[in-house]
Amino acid sequence: MDEPTYILTAELDPASFAWLDGLRQRHFPPARNFLSAHLTMFHRLSAPQIERLATFDCPDQPVELHFDAPMFLGGGVAYRVRSPALEQLRADIKHHMAGDLSRQDAQAWRPHVTVQNKVAADVARQLHRGLTLDFVQRAGSVTGLMVWEYLGGPWRLSRRIGLG
Repeated sequence: MDEPTYILTAELDPASFAWLDGLRQRHFPPARNFLSAHLTMFHRLSAPQIERLATFDCPDQPVELHFDAPMFLGGGVAYRVRSPALEQLRADIKHHMAGDLSRQDAQAWRPHVTVQNKVAADVARQLHRGLTLDFVQRAGSVTGLMVWEYLGGPWRLSRRIGLG
C-alpha cells in the first residue's frame, strides 16, 4: 500500500473563504471542482512531516493577509495573496518539518487562491477582465492550518490546527 500524501493549507477567515469559494463555485468547471477554495502552503507532505507539524509552535493569533488584484493563469484565474507574516510562517514550518520536499514545494512560494482553472484561455481572459474591473483590495486573515489527505482528486480533512 502506498504511503498517504498530505497537503497543508491555510484556513481563511469566514468572510474571505465565502467570497473566494463563491467565485470558485461559479467559475470552476463543475466536473473538475472537487475542492472548496483553498490557499495551499505545501502540496505534498509525508506522514513523518505531518507528525513533526504536531510539535510546531503555531502563532497565538490569526495571521493578516491581503488579496491583490486577480492574476491570469493561462487556463484560469487566481487571487494573489500578500502577507510577509504568512510567508515567514511557511518558512518556519518548512524548517521544522525537515525532510525532502517535492519539487513544487521546494520552489519559491507564490501564495494564491485559484477561483477558476482548466478552462480555455479566452474564457479565463474574460473572467480576469471582469474581476479586475470590479476589484477592490481586500484584507483577510489565516485562522488556522488544515492538514488534508490527498485521495487522488478529492481531499479528506485530517486535522485542523487553530491559530490564536
